[in-house]
Amino acid sequence: MRAVLVSTYDMGRQPFGLASPAAWLRAAGWDVVCLDLAKDEFDAGRIEGAALVGFHLPMHTATRLAGPIIARTRTLNPSARLCAYGVYAPLNEPWLRTLGVDAVFGGEFESELTRWAGDTRDLSHTPLRAARVGRVPRIRFLVPDRATLPPLS
Repeated sequence: MRAVLVSTYDMGRQPFGLASPAAWLRAAGWDVVCLDLAKDEFDAGRIEGAALVGFHLPMHTATRLAGPIIARTRTLNPSARLCAYGVYAPLNEPWLRTLGVDAVFGGEFESELTRWAGDTRDLSHTPLRAARVGRVPRIRFLVPDRATLPPLS
């Protein structure tokens, strides 16, 4: 199964928010492609064949830039499971769901996102959230997998 992880804006740095969940999903058997749209062109072909598409939302600018990309992704691949994760995802959950996002994960999202990705039930109408206010799960980080990202240099 193929997953695509998308970052729209990470202040010119290689997105840890793609590299970290990429390592978790690959460890769980997923074929993962990362798209850093601050550096890469949007690739509709990658989106069309994906079973899961995740959007990293670490800040307001990234969230607003992701809106049209999420809507376009839902149109290109209506059967894909879409999630949004990062600090700004829970803050914008109602809006994200209107765009077609199926699940929302807050901080320290890696384990919950991986668990959700592996769940084969139809969860499209189930409100999922990994982080609750005042409670962030403690996880054991994996070495980030930067294989499909532009070089750090």
